[in-house]
Amino acid sequence: MLGKNMNMAVAYLITFTTLFCITAAAPVENALKTYLVFVEKPHGLDSLESENLDSYYQQFLPVTTELSSDEPRMVHSYRHVITGFAAKLTSAEVEAMEQKEGFLSARPERILSLQTTYTPKFLGLQQNTGFWNSSNYGKGVIVGVLDTGVTPNHPSFSDKGMPPPPAKWKGKCELKEACNNKVIGARNLVASGESPADDEGHGTHTASTAAGSAVKGANALGQGWGTASGMAPMAHLAIYKVCGEQGCPDSAILGAIDAAVGDGVDVLSLSLGGDSAPFYEDGIAIGAFGAIKKGVLVSCAAGNNGPTTGSLSNEAPWILTVGASTVDRQMGSTVLLGNKKEMDGQTLFQPKDYPSKMLPLVYAGSSANSSGVYCAPGSLNKLDVKGKMVVCEMGGEIKRLDKGIEVKSNGGAAMILINNVANGFTTLADAHELPASHVSYEAGLAIKAYMNSTSSPTASIMFKGTVIGKQDAPQVASFSSRGPSQASPGIMKPDVIGPGVSTLAAWPVPLENINNTSGPIFNMISGTSMACPHMSGIVALVRSAHPDWSPAAIKSAIMTTTHLTQISGKPITDEQGLIADMFDMGSGHVNPSGASNPGLIYDIQPDDYIPYLCGLGYTNAQVSTIVQKKVECSSNQSISETQLNYPSFVLQLGSQPLTFTRTVTNVGKANSVYKVEVYAPSGVEVKVEPKEIVFNTLNDKANYSVTFSVKNGTSQRFVQGSLFWVADGYSVKSPFGIIVD
Repeated sequence: MLGKNMNMAVAYLITFTTLFCITAAAPVENALKTYLVFVEKPHGLDSLESENLDSYYQQFLPVTTELSSDEPRMVHSYRHVITGFAAKLTSAEVEAMEQKEGFLSARPERILSLQTTYTPKFLGLQQNTGFWNSSNYGKGVIVGVLDTGVTPNHPSFSDKGMPPPPAKWKGKCELKEACNNKVIGARNLVASGESPADDEGHGTHTASTAAGSAVKGANALGQGWGTASGMAPMAHLAIYKVCGEQGCPDSAILGAIDAAVGDGVDVLSLSLGGDSAPFYEDGIAIGAFGAIKKGVLVSCAAGNNGPTTGSLSNEAPWILTVGASTVDRQMGSTVLLGNKKEMDGQTLFQPKDYPSKMLPLVYAGSSANSSGVYCAPGSLNKLDVKGKMVVCEMGGEIKRLDKGIEVKSNGGAAMILINNVANGFTTLADAHELPASHVSYEAGLAIKAYMNSTSSPTASIMFKGTVIGKQDAPQVASFSSRGPSQASPGIMKPDVIGPGVSTLAAWPVPLENINNTSGPIFNMISGTSMACPHMSGIVALVRSAHPDWSPAAIKSAIMTTTHLTQISGKPITDEQGLIADMFDMGSGHVNPSGASNPGLIYDIQPDDYIPYLCGLGYTNAQVSTIVQKKVECSSNQSISETQLNYPSFVLQLGSQPLTFTRTVTNVGKANSVYKVEVYAPSGVEVKVEPKEIVFNTLNDKANYSVTFSVKNGTSQRFVQGSLFWVADGYSVKSPFGIIVD
């Protein structure tokens, strides 16, 4: 089904600027910088945990140096997911190191950026029944969270009713007051010797979303009342602080992945990322590959640079890449205009004593004050906004909360924040400093039209509190990064979407003086950073229910069982209200209960990625850097991206038909028969052989082939559809997207 008139042939070639910041200062001959150094595994060392490994790494470091520094050169020594280290070096020292035997590659570290009371219910997770019950709430699973740290003694991290850590746990705690049977480990990888306590809030929020304990009476500024719970409330948490004031260095991220795998985690959750990069230059991709070799699934945020096409982060096919969507809950604040029309919006701050009287309505934008459109700092100083309601537009590189601060500091009584066209219908419940309502672009047009129709426009805001039942949920959030993947266009990304808008979860205590009230211990924020830990917790539940499944099997189960419709029964839409396509939402919206019992899975073993990586045109050294062993692409039959046993298909199709093979494994019922159903777009013929697959036992495997061909006369450049393998109680979906040459 074609949801949008999208020229994906152009999208495949698009370049983009992303939200995530990457620092790459020009090399200075004698300046020390942190480099990631990848080396061959030394002969005679069967275990990377051998103490001799440190001595091996030291051989690559300079023996003498003209630079006088008491600072240790070695920053991180990796031993579980890669063979290599991070060290402070000059560019000249790196150049000399390249001549040493065993050296593979080196590059400067990159600095990456950071990317609930109700969501369990929205996702169908109910206490004492269903998937939550059958998965034992994630009991015994360890979720590693790489973020800004953790807040000690927060009720979301209470260990009441929690069993001790599993015997396999080898981690340590560098923050004793934070650790118990819930938070079983806490380490700081970004600044050795410093506390892993969370000074920012992001890490506390994501950790509690993934596996926080149940907390009754949770709310943020009086909104969203209920019992807050992580997706896997009985899972253990291992916290790895990898982000500080300067961002999230990938040397620390790789160090945390390495440590977490050695510690014994089962799932890794990373709500951070950077620009698209080849996988051999992507520290997260390299670390994640080492993790899956040890059976650890890595869940990552897709990025917050949507709705720009091709704006993804964390694109490797062995990573679960998560986009963000809305839920059917809003913190309602309705704008009442002087012409009696009402415009629904959202805000977290809803003062009970706010008068409902009409206020003069002003718009600060003009040819003489262009920054006033965005209520930029200082833009309202010379305007009379005292006691008035000010209309501010999204954008201008001004944070949403800062717009309200500018209005309030100049005497404004309230604010209407209107979306630009890119953000469409995506509105957020923020803790503004004054009464406010964030409304859609469509509502903003109506508000400005009203203001132009009268010389004395007025408006008021009616606060509605927590409103549940919005029929157009889930909807893809405007900020959620979009495909196609730049690093590997033939792999569908994101993989899946999940709740990431106005998510209520734990926050440091107290929250800093929001609206001059006593600080709540929960906050509501938005981003793919919030969607990622939802998925990480769901992965923990699936892992608890199926401890023998590989990371690829769990990922397949999540992707092939997603929802494609909203509460209303209509197809999921994007922020503009248009039907979402596979590059907006991946395979669809996560369905936890379905993922626990998918029927069939598409499994991939780590070595299966080698022909795929060779097929990307990478050199032997580049592939070896990723897979951490010597590879000769000439002796590995390269495959195209679409030939990987992935649960979806993305291909360019010309006049000649293309055929691809997939292997499915029966994890549903023995003695089952699956029949294929194909929903092909007009202009493309899709043939599947065989049309029926018979399984006699569990874990049986079967192959099928799909042939795509163009029909005469088609004019569409991008089309998409799906094929389903259907049996009693099962419907296993694989979406496909086709660029027609």
